[in-house]
Amino acid sequence: MIREVKPLAFDSFGVRSMATFVETADTRVLIDPGVALAPVRYGLPPHELELKRMDECWETITHYASEADVLIVTHYHYDHHDPDNPEIYRNKQVFVKHPTEKINKSQKERAAYFLEKIKGLPKRLETADGKTFQLGKTTLRFSKPVYHGTNPRLGYVVEVSIKHGNEKLVFTSDVEGPSIPDQIQFILEEDPGILIVDGPMTYMLGFRYSYKSLEISNQNLVKAVKETKLHDLILDHHLLRDLKFKQKISPVFEAAEARGVRVLTAAEYAGRKIEMLEALRKQLYAESR
Repeated sequence: MIREVKPLAFDSFGVRSMATFVETADTRVLIDPGVALAPVRYGLPPHELELKRMDECWETITHYASEADVLIVTHYHYDHHDPDNPEIYRNKQVFVKHPTEKINKSQKERAAYFLEKIKGLPKRLETADGKTFQLGKTTLRFSKPVYHGTNPRLGYVVEVSIKHGNEKLVFTSDVEGPSIPDQIQFILEEDPGILIVDGPMTYMLGFRYSYKSLEISNQNLVKAVKETKLHDLILDHHLLRDLKFKQKISPVFEAAEARGVRVLTAAEYAGRKIEMLEALRKQLYAESR
């Protein structure tokens, strides 16, 4: 059984992250132990409240890293891994996105730096792309590399499936949708009960994210609701940088309601209030004057 799914740091918490702790009956897994802030939003640097929240979230991540048996890095952006705190990987089983295959130049350089920093610390270090690992009665399955978003410009990520008994969770990492066939195919194949998705990048709609991509993302998320065993759909990360995110994915809420599927932010799933601090940065600065 899956005993606990605990979001540790997400955009709905006020930081850029998808850090998630999953405990099965025999294995404890921490996915993407990193946290960051947008260096600039609305022409403004991070507000002091964002900096405070980032420190709080990192403290939580390090605590759960110490409890985890397994650490996973789905790609090498700094909101998903922290190369300057390598000690959290000591004596852990570590599964990482392949550092030289299906990877763009920036992430390739970051991967090399990260792997050098953690050299000799993990008790096991494996590339994950397209592989399946059995840890006791817990199965970890990784997708083949899929686009970070709608094209390879930002590189590739691996999606993660965690299964124990008849229960299964899928974590998409940064698919910004999903609007690409490979991204949704892994979800449908895995047929999860819990799905944690990096939702559409609607705060860049019409600029770096097209209306067509949003349409396809909504169609694919509706497909996941209708064609899997889903009972909890957690949508967050890029989506939660848009204050009007619920309006942009209304077809998903409608389909989920019809099938009794919960659609939640990570904050709501964790039982805390939504705090979209990046999206509110201009307001935060205005209020602190």
